[in-house]
Amino acid sequence: MYVCTYRLAGKVALITGGASGIGESTVRLFARQGAKVVIADVQDDQGHSVCESIGSDDSVSYVHCDVSKENDVQNAVDLAVKKHGKLDIMFGNAGITGNIDLSISGINHEDFQRVFGVNVYGAFLGAKHAARVMIPAKRGSIIFTSSVASVILGDVPHTYAASKHAVAGLTKSLCVELGRHGIRVNCISPFGVATPLLRKDLGGAGKEVVEDLVSEVANLKEAKVEAEDVAQAAVYLGSDESKLADKVALVTRGASGIGESTARLFAQQGAKVVIADVQDDQDLAVCKTIGTDISTSYVRCDVSKETDVQKAVDHAIV
Repeated sequence: MYVCTYRLAGKVALITGGASGIGESTVRLFARQGAKVVIADVQDDQGHSVCESIGSDDSVSYVHCDVSKENDVQNAVDLAVKKHGKLDIMFGNAGITGNIDLSISGINHEDFQRVFGVNVYGAFLGAKHAARVMIPAKRGSIIFTSSVASVILGDVPHTYAASKHAVAGLTKSLCVELGRHGIRVNCISPFGVATPLLRKDLGGAGKEVVEDLVSEVANLKEAKVEAEDVAQAAVYLGSDESKLADKVALVTRGASGIGESTARLFAQQGAKVVIADVQDDQDLAVCKTIGTDISTSYVRCDVSKETDVQKAVDHAIV
Protein backbone atom coordinates (compact mmCIF):
# COMPACT_ATOMS: atom_id res chain seq x y z
CA MET A 1 0.00 0.00 0.00
CA TYR A 2 1.34 3.46 -0.93
CA VAL A 3 1.30 5.97 1.90
CA CYS A 4 1.60 9.64 1.00
CA THR A 5 3.59 11.63 3.53
CA TYR A 6 3.68 15.41 3.67
CA ARG A 7 7.09 16.70 4.73
CA LEU A 8 5.66 19.98 6.08
CA ALA A 9 2.37 18.71 7.48
CA GLY A 10 1.22 20.91 10.35
CA LYS A 11 3.85 23.59 9.68
CA VAL A 12 3.11 27.31 9.29
CA ALA A 13 5.43 29.29 7.02
CA LEU A 14 5.87 32.96 6.18
CA ILE A 15 7.62 33.51 2.85
CA THR A 16 8.79 36.99 1.87
CA GLY A 17 9.08 37.70 -1.83
CA GLY A 18 6.61 34.88 -2.35
CA ALA A 19 4.66 36.35 -5.25
CA SER A 20 7.14 35.41 -7.98
CA GLY A 21 10.36 33.59 -8.79
CA ILE A 22 11.97 31.41 -6.14
CA GLY A 23 9.46 32.61 -3.56
CA GLU A 24 6.46 31.60 -5.64
CA SER A 25 7.91 28.15 -6.36
CA THR A 26 8.54 27.72 -2.65
CA VAL A 27 5.00 28.78 -1.75
CA ARG A 28 3.56 26.22 -4.15
CA LEU A 29 5.85 23.42 -2.98
CA PHE A 30 5.30 24.20 0.70
CA ALA A 31 1.53 24.08 0.14
CA ARG A 32 1.83 20.74 -1.69
CA GLN A 33 3.86 19.42 1.22
CA GLY A 34 1.12 20.27 3.70
CA ALA A 35 2.19 23.65 5.10
CA LYS A 36 0.00 26.67 5.78
CA VAL A 37 1.68 29.56 3.97
CA VAL A 38 1.48 33.33 4.27
CA ILE A 39 2.94 35.19 1.29
CA ALA A 40 4.53 38.54 2.18
CA ASP A 41 5.34 40.73 -0.81
CA VAL A 42 4.80 44.14 -2.39
CA GLN A 43 3.45 42.69 -5.65
CA ASP A 44 -0.17 42.64 -4.54
CA ASP A 45 -1.84 41.48 -7.76
CA GLN A 46 0.66 38.67 -8.26
CA GLY A 47 0.47 37.64 -4.62
CA HIS A 48 -3.32 37.34 -4.71
CA SER A 49 -3.08 35.51 -8.05
CA VAL A 50 -0.76 32.89 -6.56
CA CYS A 51 -3.19 32.35 -3.68
CA GLU A 52 -6.14 31.97 -6.04
CA SER A 53 -4.30 29.52 -8.29
CA ILE A 54 -3.50 27.30 -5.31
CA GLY A 55 -7.17 27.51 -4.44
CA SER A 56 -7.47 27.47 -0.65
CA ASP A 57 -7.86 30.48 1.61
CA ASP A 58 -7.05 28.25 4.56
CA SER A 59 -3.71 26.98 3.26
CA VAL A 60 -2.32 30.06 1.48
CA SER A 61 -2.94 33.76 2.14
CA TYR A 62 -1.31 37.05 1.20
CA VAL A 63 -0.22 40.16 3.08
CA HIS A 64 1.34 43.31 1.68
CA CYS A 65 4.81 43.66 3.18
CA ASP A 66 7.77 45.88 2.38
CA VAL A 67 10.52 43.97 4.18
CA SER A 68 12.58 47.13 4.67
CA LYS A 69 9.81 48.51 6.93
CA GLU A 70 9.67 47.04 10.42
CA ASN A 71 5.97 47.70 10.90
CA ASP A 72 5.19 45.70 7.75
CA VAL A 73 7.32 42.74 8.84
CA GLN A 74 5.90 42.78 12.36
CA ASN A 75 2.38 42.86 10.93
CA ALA A 76 3.10 39.92 8.59
CA VAL A 77 4.41 37.77 11.45
CA ASP A 78 1.50 38.73 13.69
CA LEU A 79 -0.96 37.90 10.90
CA ALA A 80 0.55 34.44 10.43
CA VAL A 81 0.31 33.73 14.16
CA LYS A 82 -3.21 35.14 14.44
CA LYS A 83 -4.44 33.13 11.46
CA HIS A 84 -2.70 29.84 12.21
CA GLY A 85 -1.72 30.00 15.87
CA LYS A 86 2.05 29.76 15.41
CA LEU A 87 5.01 30.27 13.07
CA ASP A 88 7.33 27.36 12.31
CA ILE A 89 9.23 28.60 9.26
CA MET A 90 10.39 32.06 8.24
CA PHE A 91 11.79 32.10 4.70
CA GLY A 92 13.44 35.49 4.14
CA ASN A 93 13.56 35.32 0.38
CA ALA A 94 12.75 38.88 -0.72
CA GLY A 95 15.64 40.51 -2.54
CA ILE A 96 16.61 42.96 -5.25
CA THR A 97 19.65 43.37 -7.47
CA GLY A 98 19.69 47.15 -7.62
CA ASN A 99 21.59 49.08 -10.27
CA ILE A 100 23.27 46.53 -12.53
CA ASP A 101 26.20 48.85 -13.28
CA LEU A 102 29.25 46.70 -12.51
CA SER A 103 31.56 49.64 -11.81
CA ILE A 104 31.90 50.95 -8.27
CA SER A 105 31.88 54.50 -9.61
CA GLY A 106 28.40 53.91 -10.98
CA ILE A 107 26.88 53.15 -7.58
CA ASN A 108 25.18 55.98 -5.74
CA HIS A 109 24.11 56.29 -2.11
CA GLU A 110 20.42 55.77 -2.82
CA ASP A 111 20.98 52.52 -4.70
CA PHE A 112 23.30 51.17 -2.01
CA GLN A 113 20.80 51.99 0.73
CA ARG A 114 17.92 50.46 -1.23
CA VAL A 115 19.70 47.16 -1.88
CA PHE A 116 20.89 46.82 1.71
CA GLY A 117 17.50 47.91 3.00
CA VAL A 118 15.75 45.03 1.26
CA ASN A 119 18.41 42.32 1.17
CA VAL A 120 20.06 42.79 4.56
CA TYR A 121 17.78 44.85 6.80
CA GLY A 122 14.80 42.95 5.42
CA ALA A 123 16.44 39.63 6.34
CA PHE A 124 17.34 41.01 9.77
CA LEU A 125 13.78 42.18 10.45
CA GLY A 126 12.32 38.86 9.33
CA ALA A 127 14.60 36.99 11.71
CA LYS A 128 13.96 39.45 14.54
CA HIS A 129 10.19 39.09 14.44
CA ALA A 130 10.23 35.37 13.69
CA ALA A 131 12.47 34.87 16.72
CA ARG A 132 10.02 36.90 18.80
CA VAL A 133 7.41 34.16 18.39
CA MET A 134 9.71 31.15 17.95
CA ILE A 135 11.79 31.59 21.11
CA PRO A 136 8.83 30.98 23.48
CA ALA A 137 7.96 27.88 21.43
CA LYS A 138 11.61 26.69 21.62
CA ARG A 139 11.56 25.61 17.99
CA GLY A 140 11.50 26.97 14.47
CA SER A 141 13.44 27.31 11.24
CA ILE A 142 14.67 30.57 9.75
CA ILE A 143 15.90 30.38 6.16
CA PHE A 144 17.42 33.09 4.00
CA THR A 145 18.04 33.27 0.27
CA SER A 146 21.64 34.36 -0.15
CA SER A 147 23.51 33.87 -3.43
CA VAL A 148 26.47 32.11 -4.96
CA ALA A 149 27.88 35.66 -5.05
CA SER A 150 28.50 35.25 -1.31
CA VAL A 151 30.58 32.13 -1.89
CA ILE A 152 32.67 32.60 -5.05
CA LEU A 153 34.08 35.49 -7.04
CA GLY A 154 31.88 36.76 -9.82
CA ASP A 155 31.19 39.73 -12.04
CA VAL A 156 28.07 40.98 -10.28
CA PRO A 157 27.00 44.39 -8.94
CA HIS A 158 29.07 45.24 -5.86
CA THR A 159 26.09 46.25 -3.74
CA TYR A 160 24.34 42.97 -4.47
CA ALA A 161 27.45 40.87 -3.74
CA ALA A 162 28.12 42.76 -0.50
CA SER A 163 24.51 42.39 0.61
CA LYS A 164 24.55 38.64 0.08
CA HIS A 165 27.82 38.30 1.98
CA ALA A 166 26.05 40.17 4.79
CA VAL A 167 23.15 37.71 4.70
CA ALA A 168 25.57 34.79 4.98
CA GLY A 169 27.25 36.49 7.93
CA LEU A 170 23.92 37.21 9.58
CA THR A 171 23.01 33.55 9.23
CA LYS A 172 26.16 32.43 11.05
CA SER A 173 25.71 35.01 13.79
CA LEU A 174 22.06 34.12 14.40
CA CYS A 175 22.90 30.42 14.63
CA VAL A 176 24.83 31.09 17.82
CA GLU A 177 22.05 32.92 19.63
CA LEU A 178 18.95 31.20 18.31
CA GLY A 179 20.37 27.69 18.35
CA ARG A 180 20.18 27.88 22.15
CA HIS A 181 16.41 28.17 21.78
CA GLY A 182 16.00 25.24 19.40
CA ILE A 183 15.74 27.48 16.33
CA ARG A 184 17.66 26.48 13.21
CA VAL A 185 19.06 29.23 10.97
CA ASN A 186 20.31 28.47 7.45
CA CYS A 187 20.78 30.20 4.13
CA ILE A 188 20.57 28.90 0.57
CA SER A 189 23.10 30.31 -1.90
CA PRO A 190 21.82 29.37 -5.37
CA PHE A 191 23.59 29.89 -8.66
CA GLY A 192 21.82 31.96 -11.31
CA VAL A 193 18.11 31.16 -11.60
CA ALA A 194 16.08 32.55 -14.49
CA THR A 195 13.60 34.35 -12.25
CA PRO A 196 11.56 37.36 -13.41
CA LEU A 197 13.98 39.56 -11.43
CA LEU A 198 17.09 38.27 -13.21
CA ARG A 199 15.39 38.33 -16.60
CA LYS A 200 14.38 41.95 -16.03
CA ASP A 201 17.95 42.85 -15.02
CA LEU A 202 19.16 41.30 -18.27
CA GLY A 203 16.97 43.54 -20.38
CA GLY A 204 13.86 41.38 -20.42
CA ALA A 205 15.60 38.33 -21.87
CA GLY A 206 13.60 35.14 -22.23
CA LYS A 207 13.87 32.29 -19.75
CA GLU A 208 15.80 29.99 -22.08
CA VAL A 209 18.22 32.77 -23.06
CA VAL A 210 19.02 33.47 -19.41
CA GLU A 211 19.39 29.76 -18.65
CA ASP A 212 21.85 29.40 -21.53
CA LEU A 213 23.86 32.42 -20.33
CA VAL A 214 24.05 31.02 -16.82
CA SER A 215 24.95 27.55 -18.09
CA GLU A 216 27.91 28.94 -20.04
CA VAL A 217 29.64 30.12 -16.86
CA ALA A 218 28.56 27.23 -14.64
CA ASN A 219 30.97 24.48 -13.63
CA LEU A 220 28.38 21.76 -14.19
CA LYS A 221 27.38 22.08 -17.82
CA GLU A 222 23.90 21.27 -19.12
CA ALA A 223 22.50 21.43 -15.58
CA LYS A 224 20.04 24.30 -15.17
CA VAL A 225 19.10 25.49 -11.70
CA GLU A 226 15.35 25.99 -11.48
CA ALA A 227 13.42 27.90 -8.84
CA GLU A 228 11.91 24.55 -7.89
CA ASP A 229 15.39 23.27 -6.97
CA VAL A 230 15.83 26.09 -4.46
CA ALA A 231 12.31 25.44 -3.16
CA GLN A 232 13.25 21.80 -2.54
CA ALA A 233 16.21 22.94 -0.45
CA ALA A 234 13.89 25.20 1.54
CA VAL A 235 11.50 22.30 2.16
CA TYR A 236 14.35 20.24 3.58
CA LEU A 237 15.57 23.07 5.82
CA GLY A 238 12.06 23.84 7.00
CA SER A 239 11.14 20.23 7.69
CA ASP A 240 12.02 18.05 10.65
CA GLU A 241 14.43 16.18 8.37
CA SER A 242 17.04 18.87 8.97
CA LYS A 243 17.08 18.50 12.74
CA LEU A 244 19.99 16.80 14.48
CA ALA A 245 17.67 14.33 16.20
CA ASP A 246 18.95 10.74 16.05
CA LYS A 247 22.32 11.92 14.72
CA VAL A 248 25.58 11.00 16.42
CA ALA A 249 28.44 13.52 16.53
CA LEU A 250 32.06 12.88 17.48
CA VAL A 251 33.58 16.13 18.77
CA THR A 252 37.34 16.27 19.31
CA ARG A 253 38.76 18.72 21.83
CA GLY A 254 35.32 18.96 23.39
CA ALA A 255 36.40 19.92 26.90
CA SER A 256 36.73 23.64 26.29
CA GLY A 257 36.43 26.49 23.80
CA ILE A 258 34.89 25.82 20.39
CA GLY A 259 34.68 22.08 21.02
CA GLU A 260 32.74 22.48 24.25
CA SER A 261 30.36 25.02 22.71
CA THR A 262 29.80 22.71 19.74
CA ALA A 263 29.16 19.69 21.96
CA ARG A 264 26.62 21.63 24.03
CA LEU A 265 24.80 23.02 20.98
CA PHE A 266 24.73 19.64 19.24
CA ALA A 267 23.19 18.12 22.37
CA GLN A 268 20.64 20.94 22.60
CA GLN A 269 19.65 20.25 19.00
CA GLY A 270 18.99 16.59 19.74
CA ALA A 271 22.23 14.89 18.71
CA LYS A 272 24.00 12.20 20.66
CA VAL A 273 27.53 13.47 21.26
CA VAL A 274 30.78 11.67 21.97
CA ILE A 275 33.51 13.99 23.28
CA ALA A 276 37.01 12.84 22.37
CA ASP A 277 39.80 14.62 24.27
CA VAL A 278 42.72 14.18 26.65
CA GLN A 279 41.42 16.55 29.35
CA ASP A 280 39.69 13.85 31.36
CA ASP A 281 38.39 15.90 34.30
CA GLN A 282 37.14 18.77 32.13
CA ASP A 283 35.47 16.45 29.63
CA LEU A 284 33.67 14.49 32.32
CA ALA A 285 32.55 17.80 33.85
CA VAL A 286 31.10 18.89 30.49
CA CYS A 287 29.21 15.61 30.20
CA LYS A 288 27.89 16.02 33.73
CA THR A 289 26.66 19.58 33.16
CA ILE A 290 24.85 18.55 29.98
CA GLY A 291 23.16 16.09 32.26
CA THR A 292 22.52 12.79 30.50
CA ASP A 293 24.70 9.79 29.83
CA ILE A 294 22.46 8.90 26.90
CA SER A 295 23.05 12.10 24.93
CA THR A 296 26.68 12.84 25.83
CA SER A 297 29.62 10.61 26.69
CA TYR A 298 33.39 10.88 26.89
CA VAL A 299 36.25 8.82 25.52
CA ARG A 300 39.92 9.59 26.06
CA CYS A 301 41.54 10.26 22.70
CA ASP A 302 44.91 11.64 21.63
CA VAL A 303 44.10 12.60 18.04
CA SER A 304 47.74 12.17 17.03
CA LYS A 305 47.45 8.42 17.71
CA GLU A 306 45.53 6.37 15.17
CA THR A 307 44.53 3.68 17.64
CA ASP A 308 42.94 6.32 19.91
CA VAL A 309 40.98 7.84 17.03
CA GLN A 310 39.84 4.41 15.86
CA LYS A 311 38.72 3.63 19.41
CA ALA A 312 36.74 6.90 19.60
CA VAL A 313 34.94 6.23 16.32
CA ASP A 314 34.17 2.66 17.36
CA HIS A 315 32.86 3.96 20.70
CA ALA A 316 30.48 6.32 18.87
CA ILE A 317 29.17 3.55 16.62
CA VAL A 318 28.71 1.02 19.40
